Amino acid sequence: MRLQQTIKKEVLFQGVGLHAGRHATVKLKSAPVDTGIVFYRRGSGTIMRANISSVIDTGFATTIGVNGTRIKTVEHLLAAIAGLGIDNLIIEVDGLEIPILDGSSTKLVKLILAAGITKQMKRIPFIKIVKPIVYEDGYSRVVALPYNGTRISYYINFEHQLLGQQELILDINAETFIEEIAPARTFGFLSDVKKLRTNGFVKGGSLDNVVIIGGNSVLNATGLRFKDEFVRHKMLDSIGDLSLIGFPIEGHIIMERSGHTTNINFLRKLVSSIDCYTLVSEVDYLSYRVLN
Repeated sequence: MRLQQTIKKEVLFQGVGLHAGRHATVKLKSAPVDTGIVFYRRGSGTIMRANISSVIDTGFATTIGVNGTRIKTVEHLLAAIAGLGIDNLIIEVDGLEIPILDGSSTKLVKLILAAGITKQMKRIPFIKIVKPIVYEDGYSRVVALPYNGTRISYYINFEHQLLGQQELILDINAETFIEEIAPARTFGFLSDVKKLRTNGFVKGGSLDNVVIIGGNSVLNATGLRFKDEFVRHKMLDSIGDLSLIGFPIEGHIIMERSGHTTNINFLRKLVSSIDCYTLVSEVDYLSYRVLN
């Protein structure tokens, strides 16, 4: 059981949102123990906790909102925060959407590491899976199993020659996140772009921030960062979405063709399945160590 963490110095970044196509500025600020991850929308002054109760939309991105104010595409930032083990943070957003940057979490990780991460004098509670739980919604499935650590197994299966079937199994910690997950970019099909833009999506998308698949090839001049970059980005999204439960999860999460909607629905089932997990507090942890 580790100590809670926040950042040492303020982080500032800005850019265009993937879906809204509008400019936004984001500041990350340190926060005291037990604050959690909190979004503050400048202009309206609205405060939103990074929690599944704040999720209002999962169409092509994870959107949180309160009383009509929303912030879209929070998953890549939340993945960077969770992947680096940051527990307490104030996120000030001046805009409608978190900037997409290069479509991955790499720049966010670099900015946070440059600002520094500091330990705080209280341990972070965690959710320990003690009994298997399964969520299915037809095409997708998520299973959580007891495991000593945090492991994610992710499987994708596209009827497409370039993507096809890919799988990745990783024990998640700061090192594996930085090296294996953070660089993986969001991706999409050229054939879907016109329809998506007509429906209000990917207005800020370009070859600078999305891996575009045209026919059976990648259109980006730089190619892929990993041979299996597609499944790695899906795991990145899932790490951001899973963090919305509010605590680290100790268990083995198996995800088959899961997307934002399935991820959030799985979390909602998990929190209501009180026989499948336990919330381990600092008192529980210290008592266990004394007894063992």
